[in-house]
Amino acid sequence: MAKNTQPIVKRCRALGISPAAMGYTGKTKSESNRNPKGQMRRKQSEYARQLNEKQKVKFVYGVLEKQFREYYEQASKAQGQTGEVMLSTIERRLDNVVYRLGFAMTRREARQAVSHGHFTVNGKRVNIPSYLVKVGDVIEVCEKSRSSAMFKRLTGEDAPVFTVPTWLEKEKNVLKGTVVRMPAREDIDLPIEEHLIVELYSK
Repeated sequence: MAKNTQPIVKRCRALGISPAAMGYTGKTKSESNRNPKGQMRRKQSEYARQLNEKQKVKFVYGVLEKQFREYYEQASKAQGQTGEVMLSTIERRLDNVVYRLGFAMTRREARQAVSHGHFTVNGKRVNIPSYLVKVGDVIEVCEKSRSSAMFKRLTGEDAPVFTVPTWLEKEKNVLKGTVVRMPAREDIDLPIEEHLIVELYSK
C-alpha cells in the first residue's frame, strides 16, 4: 500500500498551512525567526496557486493522486458545486471521521488505527481508511481494542477534550460516534480555495 512519508512540519510550511491543521501542536524548529527574508516568496502564477491548493488537500487528508482524482471525477458528475462536493466526500473518509471524533490525535494516527482493524462501522469491523461513511453510520472502537493504552486515555475524568463537528455526534466515555448528517462546506475549517482545484482539473 502506498504511503505518504513527507515530513509534517516542513511540508506544512511549504504549503502555507499550520501544523495544527494536521493535529500537531507545540513549537517547532520551523517557527524560528532566523533569516526572515529567506521566507519571502515570489508571486505565484495561477497554475502554481491551483497546484498548491490541490497538494494542500492531499497532504492534510493523506490522499494520493490517483484516489484524489477519482474524488474529483465523482464530484464533477454529482449535483452541487464540484469543489464542495469533493471536499465533503473526502471529509467522510473513515480515517478522517475517526480523527474528527477524537479517537486519534492526528489523521495519520487515525489512518493507521483503522488499517489495524481497531474500528467497526455499524458493528462490522472496517480496516479501509478510505471507507466513506453515510448518515446513520455508527463508528465504534472494537471491544478488544478498548483496553489498549491508545484508547483507555480517551475515557474517564482526565480524558482530553475534542471539538467534534456538528455533522457528527459523540457519546461521552463510550468510544462511539454517529454520523447525523452529511458534512457541509462550513464544517471544513481548513484554509482551502477549492475552486482553484476545480480549475486545475478542468483544463
